[in-house]
Amino acid sequence: MVVDDEPDLRGLLAAFFTQEHYEVVEVEDGAGLRKALGGPPVNVVLLDLKLPDAEGQDLLIEIKKQWPVCEVIILTGYATIDAAVSAIKMGAYDFQKKPFDSKSLLVSVERAIEHQQLKEEASLLRRAIASMSGTSAPIFQSAAMKTLIRTVERVAPSEVPIFISGESGAGKEVIADLLHTLSPRSAGPLVKVICAALSKDQLEAEWCGSVAAPGRGSGRNGIFRQAEGGTLLLDGISDMHLEAQGLLLHTLQEREYRPVGAPEPVRANFRIIALTNQSIEDSLRGGKLREDLFYRINTVLLHIQPLRQRREDILPLANSFLKRFAAQANRNFLGFTPPAMEMLVRCDWPGNVRQLQNEVQRAVLMCDGPVIDTYDLSVGSPAPDAAPALREQPSLTLMQAMERSTIVQVLQETRGNKLEAARRLGIGRQTLYNKIKLYRISS
Repeated sequence: MVVDDEPDLRGLLAAFFTQEHYEVVEVEDGAGLRKALGGPPVNVVLLDLKLPDAEGQDLLIEIKKQWPVCEVIILTGYATIDAAVSAIKMGAYDFQKKPFDSKSLLVSVERAIEHQQLKEEASLLRRAIASMSGTSAPIFQSAAMKTLIRTVERVAPSEVPIFISGESGAGKEVIADLLHTLSPRSAGPLVKVICAALSKDQLEAEWCGSVAAPGRGSGRNGIFRQAEGGTLLLDGISDMHLEAQGLLLHTLQEREYRPVGAPEPVRANFRIIALTNQSIEDSLRGGKLREDLFYRINTVLLHIQPLRQRREDILPLANSFLKRFAAQANRNFLGFTPPAMEMLVRCDWPGNVRQLQNEVQRAVLMCDGPVIDTYDLSVGSPAPDAAPALREQPSLTLMQAMERSTIVQVLQETRGNKLEAARRLGIGRQTLYNKIKLYRISS
């Protein structure tokens, strides 16, 4: 959504983002924005601080109240930079000074949407934590994830560095976001650094920043300064070149750094969370990751198992994603059919949780009815030995389908132990046998 009283600028932004495959809504004033707030939320609002009938900061408060997940990017002139900085403190994601570069604005919007998705996924994990105390339905049922989340809850309030490993798409960034959210530094920034994209040139200026020199323009806030009071997230630390690793190690050991041109060092005030999708042992052995740096930041090591090793989590996650994307699309879904549920459980998900999320989002867009079936999914034919099979499945009501799905899921968890499955379901063993026969569940 573009909120600006200049029609030419609105039209230019609408044309640009439409070309980038975004759906754009144009709003010319505060009254139009307040009217739009009564409708479905948008992902990002580009908000001009100076509107003829409203103050941008007041509108920012209303946007965050009505659409709490929505990200707001402030559009401002040079004279309102201080107001823009104040807006950031009030919950805006970023600000762009007019006249702005379209590519820079596109990057800001893309990052805002990525940040929004991380917050939504982190909320799933917070619900999982709440479920352990019985306050909501569980998102995770695997023992591995329950243990991981308990560890996250325990170490988040501390200042210790955290090392997170796991395959791509397994949820490392989501865990990092949750650690930051549950920490005393949650009011500060979460600064993400793609280590593979770091330049070898101007190393100190990029990390430590620089101070303004007479006649040479303004200074520069480096990565360390950007993370002041918050969390520094190093994504792909094994891909960071060794010179940068050395500089980072020195800063962590001394707890200070010196901006280029500064007479005195500056105290380093941030927490480190490092991510890797590579084998730590191979990275150390191959010299890609310095041992001294690894041992400095490896106070707590969290490993996220791939989704194929914790199939008990697939259906709870799929249902959570279905609820989210159905709400975004203003659709009502009853759930997945039993064959669709089994297809989801059987899939190995090489892209892990990210792939499952994309699959459910696609199914919501493609499905015409109230229930998602196998032909709405694109994951292909299931492997023959990955889960209990549906054979000659009789026609079931929705309640029967959900009951059958629960029984199948518990039998998977107990590896076919019917006595233990009956105990977990709270029914007698003979009742379980009767339902297995009724629903034609094969071992």
